[in-house]
Amino acid sequence: MSHTPVQDQSPLRDWIAFTLLPGVGSVKQHHLLTQFGTVEAIFSASRSQLEAAGLKPAAIDAITTPDEARIEQALEWAREEHNHILLRSDQLYPDLLRELDDAPPLLYLHGNAELLSMPQLAIVGSRNPSESGARSARDFARHLSNMGLTITSGLATGIDAAAHQGALDSRGLTVAVVGTGLDRVYPARNRELAHAIAEQGLLVSEFPLGTHPAKANFPRRNRIISGLSVGTLVVEAALQSGSLITARLAMEQGREVFAMPGSIHNPLSRGCHQLIRDGAKLVETGEHIIEELASLVSLSMRPNRESEPLAEEAVEIDKEYQELLQHIGYEPTAVDIAVERSGLTAEAVSSMLLLLELQGYVCSAPGGCYIRVQ
Repeated sequence: MSHTPVQDQSPLRDWIAFTLLPGVGSVKQHHLLTQFGTVEAIFSASRSQLEAAGLKPAAIDAITTPDEARIEQALEWAREEHNHILLRSDQLYPDLLRELDDAPPLLYLHGNAELLSMPQLAIVGSRNPSESGARSARDFARHLSNMGLTITSGLATGIDAAAHQGALDSRGLTVAVVGTGLDRVYPARNRELAHAIAEQGLLVSEFPLGTHPAKANFPRRNRIISGLSVGTLVVEAALQSGSLITARLAMEQGREVFAMPGSIHNPLSRGCHQLIRDGAKLVETGEHIIEELASLVSLSMRPNRESEPLAEEAVEIDKEYQELLQHIGYEPTAVDIAVERSGLTAEAVSSMLLLLELQGYVCSAPGGCYIRVQ
């Protein structure tokens, strides 16, 4: 994608100024554009017309006296390599996102802008997942990116980061939609991940440069994650998780919603189970997603064997280890419970669990517990 040519910068200036209006979110932006017709008409309107449209004095002041320094900062940023400002009217603006009433009037992009036209699957979930949940997100992302889907998420810790990393591990494509300006990374611990995504994928934000993380930004970000994607997969989510907001937005947008079930004893499974009760499709393998999306997008139905997330070949283990494994559940199981069930000593069980973890049969959980994963 080429940078904005000089002759187009006058309307671009108006659009940037429009997104800088204080107290004007995506819904109000939509109402203003519906009422006035064009962004130029908004900036040409009288103060009384703007007041009649429900704008507060601070927003009206920003229309009559735009922040030229911040506008110029954005234009300078867009002139740098791999940076783009994409207007809703531009050809590369994704059609799925354009369908939304509250679609962002412009997007800040860093990386490969062509990815916006690729079929995308959102993978979202808890910021504090179990080890098995993070592994599932990583494996599914790796597998599905190998089959032609671009993996989209929100660069948060936990499931988001695992999904991005899974796509990167397979040299697949990934899009990160963030809740800040693209001149900062949040959370800071994901800085290296963000740099890797910029190299191999795309960073996206509707927020102006200099925007700090704020609670209200993330539901707005979530509608873009679901809006860009043909479907959304929720891996682990508590009942009050922000991931459920993304899933419900996807449902409202008419997109496919998938949820991964888990143990009835795991609080991080309850959000997924609620989604399934509400009509989300239960997912156990990547093929369940491919089967649903194949009619919507062109995807390979023959993945490489190594890319299948739930079909890893098991390492041969001795009968004694197999018997201990029978006493470890798919929900967190304490070591002393495994000792009681198996009749082995605590020392023997601890040693055997360590080997089983190294070979991928179990994973550790908070509180000194273990969960069976195969």
